[in-house]
Parts: sequence; C-alpha cells; structure tokens
Amino acid sequence: MARFELKLPKMGESVAEATITNWLKEVGDNIEADEAVLEIATDKVDSEVPSEVSGILVEQLFGKDDLVQVGQTIAIIETEDGVLVPIVKETVAPEGIAEVTKMVNPEASGSNESVATPADLSSDYSESEKFLSPLVKNIAKEEGVSVAELAAISGTGKEGRVTKNDILEYVKNRTSQPAFVVPVAAVQKSVAVPAAQKAAPVSVSGGDEIIEMDRMRKLIAGYMVASVQTSAHVQSFIEVDVTNIVKWREKNKVAFEKREGEKLTYTPIFMEAVAKAIKDFPGMNISVDGDYIIKKKNINLGMAASLPNGNLIVPVIKNADQLNLVGMAKAVNDLGGRAKAGKLKPDDTQGGTYTVTNVGTFGSVFGTPILNQPQVGILALGAIRKMPAVIETPEGDFIGIRQKMFLSHSYDHRVVDGALGGSFVKRVAEYLEAFDVNRDL
Repeated sequence: MARFELKLPKMGESVAEATITNWLKEVGDNIEADEAVLEIATDKVDSEVPSEVSGILVEQLFGKDDLVQVGQTIAIIETEDGVLVPIVKETVAPEGIAEVTKMVNPEASGSNESVATPADLSSDYSESEKFLSPLVKNIAKEEGVSVAELAAISGTGKEGRVTKNDILEYVKNRTSQPAFVVPVAAVQKSVAVPAAQKAAPVSVSGGDEIIEMDRMRKLIAGYMVASVQTSAHVQSFIEVDVTNIVKWREKNKVAFEKREGEKLTYTPIFMEAVAKAIKDFPGMNISVDGDYIIKKKNINLGMAASLPNGNLIVPVIKNADQLNLVGMAKAVNDLGGRAKAGKLKPDDTQGGTYTVTNVGTFGSVFGTPILNQPQVGILALGAIRKMPAVIETPEGDFIGIRQKMFLSHSYDHRVVDGALGGSFVKRVAEYLEAFDVNRDL
C-alpha cells in the first residue's frame, strides 16, 4: 500500500487559506478518484476538496473549523497503485526535547501553586474538554505534552483553540525551562469541569422559533457592522429616464438570445454605464488603507447577487471597462448563474473596486446600500416604473408616459465629497439616458 498526501489545493491568487467546515469521509472510508473528501470555506465561497486518487482515508490531520493554509497536507489516503508518496511531517521538533515533563517540589521552585499529580499528566487527549485537532494531538504525543499542559496553553485559534503554531511555540519554549508546574485549577478546568457553553436563547412565549445564523450570515453581519463603523456613509439620489433602454431591449432580446445563447437583461447595460463613468471619475475607483488612498488600476465591478437561502454574495466582473455589451452580458449571466448554483470559485469574489446592487429586483424604488469594504462607493439600481413626465420639445412641453428609475449612490465621505459622489452618479444617469435606441447588437 502506498500513502498519498491530500493537500489543500490552490483556490486562486488572492486566497491563501480556508476553514474546514465538514468532513464528508471518515477514517476507514473508501474514496474514489475525484470524489469529494471534505468541505471548506473561504471568507466568501464554500467548496469541496476532491481526492486525486482512489484508496482508503487513513488519517485526518485537521478537524472541523480548523484553518488550513494552501498547500498544507490535510489528509492521508492509502492507495494500491504502488507509488509511494513521501509523507512530510508538519511538525518541526527542536532538538533536545525532554522525554516527559518533570515534576518538581513547589518549595524548591519557589511557587505557591499546587503541583499536578502523575495522573494529571495523562496522554489520553480524549479526557480534555478542549477541542484538539488530530495534528495538535500528534504533536503533543510525539513531544510528551500531557493533557494538563495542553490545558495551560492559551490557544490563538477560533474560540481559543490550540493551533499547530501554539503547540510548537510551547514545545520550543519548554526546552529552555528546568521544569513545568501545572496549576491544579488548570488541570481541573481541563479534565473535570466542562467548558462553559453559550446558552441558547429561550422563547418566553414558547411559540417562537429560534434559529442560529449560518456561517455565511454571521460573516455578512460582521462585514456590515464593520463597514458602518469604518466609513462615513452618505448618499446621493438621481432619477433617470431609461425609456430608450427599455425599448431597445424589448426589440432585441429575442434575437440576442437566439444569436448568443444568453438572456439579455438590464444589468449588463447598467454595468456598462457604470464602467464608463468610473473611467471619467477615477476618484471613485479607490480604497482606503489607514491614512493612505490606493488608486486602483483595474475597474473590477462587483454585482450583488441573492442566493436561494436568502444570503448575499458579490461576484466580480474583472476589467469591466474592457468588455463590450455582449461580453458584459455573458459575464453577468455566468457569475449570476454560478452564484445561484453555489459554484463560484474564491477568485470570483475577490478584487472588486466598485459594487452595483439591483434593489429593483425586489420592487424597491431606491435604497441606501452599505459599502463593500474597502471600496468607497456602491450604486443601488431601483425598480423601473412607468411614470408621467414632462417632455420638452421644440413645440413646447407636454406630459407623456416614460420609463423611469432611481439611482442611489452610497459613498465614503472620508475620501469622497458630495461633488465627486454626485457628479459620478449624474454621469451614470447621462450615459443611460443617452442610450442609442438604434444601437446594433
């Protein structure tokens, strides 16, 4: 039998780590080539990690909720292909590690702490109330670190969990100390007293349903609160006559779909206008880093998309200013379709420099969206409605029925003043109202 290292694959240039959210296979399970072994999540996208080989899962090196770096080995699979894949240890043990932790006399050590008994120095890590990943347990076992010692380590991982770096740092420092004294209180906390858990809210009336937020909703909540606390939000609104756009789309949508195999929605037309306006006002294509302003070279437009479960995600159209209307339509449909199907890649949501959200999809006339940090602007597209309007002609003014909508522009008043924020959204409106009703596909 040969042993194969399953590593966390590269998920895009801007993605360096991911969190394990679920193991789909357990130790001892058979795995087919290309079969998913576990589920992972970045800060925006969830995905699966498939196996490159067929075999048996013999070891999980990380547990659920562990953070893993790209390229790290996450599991070992035994195969029958006869090719031995060398296993590289994740640990780097310093030389001269003591075999076991020494027990010392508290009077000799000058400490007033009680000394743990040999029973407290058990290596049965199942006794610990702390969550310990398989990798941390392996390191602790190899280095003779007891349950009691692990209890005294202050973890830097999620919810105070001990990470690989924590245990390695402890082992490294332990070699320079003559002895280790474990406070009895620490031992009791680890092996006797269960860790306090956050109590679930209780319905007073007994008729309410209490549902914990899913992972993505927790992330969204954190992003929104952080954005409001970071940026000074201010809004500008403008009404736009999009009658020409509505007429043009109605005239061409069937032919467009027949020729391109893509549906023609309003979104790519709006995105095209936004990209043009950003080229005219590059001050909107920036981000803020402390006291510094970063001018972005590329125009990468994020488009907020609603998911079937009610959550929100923002895939990004890269270099949007370089796309014609057909290219924009294909990009919008591709990202929107993959977002709904849960097939976005991590890179699909990275690198945005400005965001557009279509609140009109849900019937809203306008909205005041929250900035997608670290961007400094976001445009909300309101619902298109038939409205009575004054139409100016050489023969005089008269009332007519026009297709109108509102554009709502939120921007970061720390770096974008009303002149720039208002001028930008006005330019978007001008491009939309000047749309050529006779434009070729």
